[in-house]
Amino acid sequence: MDNADLAYWQKVIEPLVRANPLVEYVGEIGDRDKASFLGQASALLFPIDWPEPFGLVIIEAMACGTPVIAFPRGSAPEVIDHGESGFLVTSIDEAVIAVHHARRLDRARVRAAFERRFTIERVADDYVAVYQSLCGKGHAARPSRELPLTA
Repeated sequence: MDNADLAYWQKVIEPLVRANPLVEYVGEIGDRDKASFLGQASALLFPIDWPEPFGLVIIEAMACGTPVIAFPRGSAPEVIDHGESGFLVTSIDEAVIAVHHARRLDRARVRAAFERRFTIERVADDYVAVYQSLCGKGHAARPSRELPLTA
């Protein structure tokens, strides 16, 4: 946790966590432990209430077959297939209900939703398609005679 957030954590969040026996603070999860941690979770709660451009943790959870429960803000509606890879909710009460429903989702289908859009192969193929379209309807780029090829 960075210093900017430490005071808020200590004053506001930590007392709430300590007061609730159902909540356990585990701290930041490193890359080595992330797949195991996310893969064993019933769901990932992503209660971000601002237009997050892209929540990487959403697709990290989906890659582990873990459903995501999020507010329909930012990229969440584009990433989460409601009822298949998680749930889009509009309130905390809906999120609580969605946790129970998330346990019933097929984790293989959650992983498949990730694979359809976010594997490195899919992303690379999409980039190539964009580059080719910029070069003129899928044709390979030709060097420009107007631009020098060396500095």
